[in-house]
Amino acid sequence: MPWLKGKRILVVEDEALIAVMVEDMLIEMGSVVVGPAATIEQALALARAEQIDGAVLDVNVRGERIDPVADALAARGVPMLFATGYGEVKLGSGAAATVIDKPYTQDKLARGLAAAMGGAALRQSAG
Repeated sequence: MPWLKGKRILVVEDEALIAVMVEDMLIEMGSVVVGPAATIEQALALARAEQIDGAVLDVNVRGERIDPVADALAARGVPMLFATGYGEVKLGSGAAATVIDKPYTQDKLARGLAAAMGGAALRQSAG
């Protein structure tokens, strides 16, 4: 994915195996992984301090909703992709969100990030 090359992607995932899998997928696509964060507290620290171009966020992190992290990222204008094993979810203020269901493949992750990160990414990934 040339459009992902060098993009700094925050990963928030509390299941270690999934976090490693997502990290590997993103690195293979050319991204720089920020994190992964396994708690809301870790994720908030990264969301506030790091340069981030996009984020892959588990909706439920150790029994807590990802909303505070999503709010911090939204305030910075960072595009987000939400991953869930619970089907359709309402996030934050109910604004449109890009959501993928777990488990997911690298292709599904790439398409989800392209949708979350905007039209330019979609056009570049199609070409």
